[in-house]
Amino acid sequence: MRFLDLLAMSVNNLRRRKLRTALTVLGVIIGVASVVIMVSLGIGLNQLMLEMYSSYGDMTTINIYSNSRYSDSGSDSDPMYLTDEVVEQFKRLDHVTGVSPMLSVYVLMKQGMYETTTDITGVSQEYLEKIPLGQGQVPEEGGPMKLIYGNQVIQWFRNSKTGSGYWETEELPDVDFMNKPMFVIFDMDTYYQSQGGGENAPKPPKKYMIETAGVVEGGIDDYNNYAYSIYTEIEGLKAQLKQIFKKNPIPNQPTNKKGKPYPYFIYDNAVVFVDDMANVTEVQQVISDMGYQANSQMEWIEQSQQTYDIIQLVLGGIGAISLFVAAIGIANTMMMSIYERTKEIGVIKVLGCDMGNIRNMFLIESGFIGFLGGVIGLAISVSVSYAMNNFLGLGQAMMGVEGDISRIPLWLAGSAVVFAIFVGMAAGFFPSLRAMRLSPLAAIRNE
Repeated sequence: MRFLDLLAMSVNNLRRRKLRTALTVLGVIIGVASVVIMVSLGIGLNQLMLEMYSSYGDMTTINIYSNSRYSDSGSDSDPMYLTDEVVEQFKRLDHVTGVSPMLSVYVLMKQGMYETTTDITGVSQEYLEKIPLGQGQVPEEGGPMKLIYGNQVIQWFRNSKTGSGYWETEELPDVDFMNKPMFVIFDMDTYYQSQGGGENAPKPPKKYMIETAGVVEGGIDDYNNYAYSIYTEIEGLKAQLKQIFKKNPIPNQPTNKKGKPYPYFIYDNAVVFVDDMANVTEVQQVISDMGYQANSQMEWIEQSQQTYDIIQLVLGGIGAISLFVAAIGIANTMMMSIYERTKEIGVIKVLGCDMGNIRNMFLIESGFIGFLGGVIGLAISVSVSYAMNNFLGLGQAMMGVEGDISRIPLWLAGSAVVFAIFVGMAAGFFPSLRAMRLSPLAAIRNE
């Protein structure tokens, strides 16, 4: 017997018992909807967690520090400083796509009556290109020193005459990074000494006008990983510092045992870029084995991932209970159908129908119940998910970030329908075997 003929017979048999079929399908609908909604919540929470950590920084980067950066210069052991040579070693590691050394210098910035003390951080060209700019563009490599300001840096400028700033007046200072010149004092030691007055006080250090390359995207209330910092291309910063201090020690640069500066720059820290999230932990371990401190977002992500995997398992288990109850309902419906159609089965056997066709007829009926319940349950799940995401705002309330808390990917939608069909056919398997084993003569005599 052809499959289409079996399907038509199965559908007609279900239509003859509309109420029972509807109630059985309803059980599957509830089960499928429960599973899909619960699993979608687990997926949504996991994705929101990743998006939250992503907002704190790139998840494929590793931050490296040296224990010896501020160690005692008189120590007997050789310090493990972060130098250009060490940076080259990091670049040669497997899965590493780039390395950015980071060099910070403490400065005073002035524009009109407004000023602030802050750090300027020199980074590689590759690092600069990852910064999302709202204004301007990334400075060219090897060009003159230019600055990229974080979108929240402006709030740190204060009126040099009154001493008040944004936090006192709740008004942003009249500072224009893009259209007005910014003057920077690099020699802060001399600056503080000159402010003391007296006959022996040195002259105030020279102010340097540094152009602006760009400003990070976002407003004063928009946080991102670059919001509070000021960046520049590291080679330009090193050239600027060498020009200013010449042979004198550069502030915050370590000295050797004789108190003299090293002939090369010692970096505060470095950032390693990895080709894929899956390789971050491996690269981080290699760097740690080299004797350097290394941390990344993956440490927190892996811990959180374990927690959310457990949550998703529990949520999926709760939904699976409903689907298991629905499977019992399908089995019960199929058994009742066999009892009611015993004579019909006997006639079919006497007429010489293949045993496999009788089995398949009942399997198709139970599978069709699963299919109907799966499709309708999935539609209800999508509707509930849409309501949770667009009207309840649960993502913001639970995770503190905007985003959908319930997410139904295509694989989940397809798996839900297929699994519902499988559950239906599994529930109808033993009843179908019973139909095959019925004695034809006993079935015909049955009333």
